[in-house]
Amino acid sequence: MTDETRRHDRIERHATPGPGNSLRSWPDAKHPLRVALNYAVIVLARISPSLKLKNVLLRSIGVTVGEGVSWGLESTPDVFWPELVTVEDHAIVGYDATLLCHEFLQDEYRTGEVVVGERAMIGAGAIVLPGVEIGAGASVAANSLVTRDVPPGETVAGVPAKPMGSDESPD
Repeated sequence: MTDETRRHDRIERHATPGPGNSLRSWPDAKHPLRVALNYAVIVLARISPSLKLKNVLLRSIGVTVGEGVSWGLESTPDVFWPELVTVEDHAIVGYDATLLCHEFLQDEYRTGEVVVGERAMIGAGAIVLPGVEIGAGASVAANSLVTRDVPPGETVAGVPAKPMGSDESPD
């Protein structure tokens, strides 16, 4: 079984109610006031320079935040389902990185947990898709799109993110 298959096996599928694509019916998926509150808290966390305050704010909307987690400025956990985000102890989520736990599609929307392991690092501008697990001590390069699990200790980069070869010279 490939990593991609495992990610999709962990995603819950929800049929689109009624006509139109699933994004048009998002209020049926999550209460609009809950999304508005999540959004307001996330905006405050994104602009706060205080790592402690970021962690307190994100925990208040359901994000599981371990000890010593560092969120870069403008980093964003999922606004609709923040309770599906887990960032374990001493992990780093870089500047403007996004952890998505949902995908709105034409005929369905999907939800899935995102787990960032202990001491893992997510680079600036990276996007992690629903259902992805990033292992302990793993690294995601800046501006990468993570569509598959990242094993512990591995470094991935690119769109889509792929393992970095050990024989490649650094830039």
